[in-house]
Amino acid sequence: MANEILPNPVLENQRPRPTGSLIVAFRDDVERKDAVRSLEKQTDSDIVASTLSTANLSGLATAQSVIFIEDLHVAFIPQPVNARNSTMMQTLAADETVVEIRPEFYLFKQQEFVDTNASSWGVAATHALDSPFTGKGIKICILDTGIDRNHPDFINRSIIDKSFVANENIEDLQGHGTHCAGTACGHPAKKDMLRFGVAPGADLYVGKVLNNRGFGAESDILRGMRWAIDNRCEVISMSLGGAVREGELPSVLYERIGQQALDNGCLIIAAAGNNSNRSFGFIAPVSSPANAASIMAVGAIDPNFALGYFSCGGINPNGGEIDIVAPGVGIFSTAPAPQLYRTMSGTSMACPHAAGIAALWAESDPALRGMELWRALKKNTRSLAHPPRDVGAGLVLAPHQAAANIV
Repeated sequence: MANEILPNPVLENQRPRPTGSLIVAFRDDVERKDAVRSLEKQTDSDIVASTLSTANLSGLATAQSVIFIEDLHVAFIPQPVNARNSTMMQTLAADETVVEIRPEFYLFKQQEFVDTNASSWGVAATHALDSPFTGKGIKICILDTGIDRNHPDFINRSIIDKSFVANENIEDLQGHGTHCAGTACGHPAKKDMLRFGVAPGADLYVGKVLNNRGFGAESDILRGMRWAIDNRCEVISMSLGGAVREGELPSVLYERIGQQALDNGCLIIAAAGNNSNRSFGFIAPVSSPANAASIMAVGAIDPNFALGYFSCGGINPNGGEIDIVAPGVGIFSTAPAPQLYRTMSGTSMACPHAAGIAALWAESDPALRGMELWRALKKNTRSLAHPPRDVGAGLVLAPHQAAANIV
């Protein structure tokens, strides 16, 4: 029992709600026919529905039978099938071809903390204000609660969007996605208003993967991730996640699709999570999916370069580290009408700062794609007086000249 990891009651209360479905990951070397045969046998199901690649996930959200995603070696077992066999999870866990089986969860926007007294400062702190680059020609995808397309800052802008939430269009009734989009690539400086968009020249893609209450099923989020990769979005920003326990391993699902993104010249950047309370000495592990080794995890700092008290720390190995930090406290950005603008805090606000900086680097050098872009971000940082557990490589900084001269 010496190595047993006891549940943390605080994190247990913050665990995402299960959807009722299951996710099963098979070994990479298992052939499709063997995985399908195992699913047919263990789920006691005569028919395993479509064997898909992540390029064709249109039926995933409404599936009524098992779907095996061939290029990820992952299966989704929906609730109608799962409900027929209460011992299914234990049975599949004992299958030697299976490397992970777990419930499918709802993931949530990384809850913001409103501070109406602060003002915008992130663009200056990251040196984006002085950068000659604007993200021109680079695609940034915001996977979140959608966007207010009628907002004055977005109404005349070309936006490619798609909703992956059943019965909800792209319009952002929650506000989280509109704020993140404004931070990543909102307007340049305007009369009587500070610039708050890090990469205002970037091409904006918006995938609605969280519903109007601020949460979404992992199957919807997976479809949004694949859509962004299919569109070759160089930067994919995900200010969402779910708490994990100390010692919990990253999900195989996100490790595989994160690697798929890197292999296709895309970089997924995710919020590290807001589950800590550093005021009382409590540091929570980096949330999922930011804890996957193939997804960049971003923590939050304040205008004094101190850590946001809520920002999670890199206390879990195998991808659960903080990679970089970015401004995430008192961030001024866009909000849906009628409010139009608001100040918010959270690693959700740090993530689009890092995504915008990534777009500036990607514009500066066409060789900086995928893992090369990841390395450029980690190499070009400001050291901070905090341990790497909390800030990783440090505060991410924008390029100030051609990347070939400084990377």
